[in-house]
Amino acid sequence: MKKTPLAILFVIVLLCVSCSTSRFADTQALLPDLSGKADGVYRGDYNLSGTPVRVAVDVTVRNQHIVAINIIQHTGSPIGRRAEVITERIIEYQSLDVDVVSGSTGSSIAILKAVEDALQ
Repeated sequence: MKKTPLAILFVIVLLCVSCSTSRFADTQALLPDLSGKADGVYRGDYNLSGTPVRVAVDVTVRNQHIVAINIIQHTGSPIGRRAEVITERIIEYQSLDVDVVSGSTGSSIAILKAVEDALQ
C-alpha cells in the first residue's frame, strides 16, 4: 500500500520532466546568411517563453565568420549555466545546428536564439 503514493509521485515527476523538455522541441535557431555581413559586434537577446530563462549575447563577426560570443546576461537556474559551452560549438562549427547541453535544454535554446537574433 505504501508503494502506491510513491509510484504516483514518480509518474508525475516523469511527466513533468518529459513535458518540459519536449515543449522546446519545435524551437529551432537558424543561422542567418553572413555573406556581406559587416565586421562588428552584434547584440541579440531571447526570452524563452514560459520560463525564467533570458539570454543576451554580443556576437563578434569578422570576415563573415563568428569569431566570438560573449554572454552579457543569462538568467534562469544555476544548472542552465552549463549550456554556456554551446557558444564554443557555434564558433567551431559556424552553425546554430549544434547539440544542446543535456539537462540545460532551455538555456541552450535561448543562447542559440539570442545568437540568431544578433545576426539577423
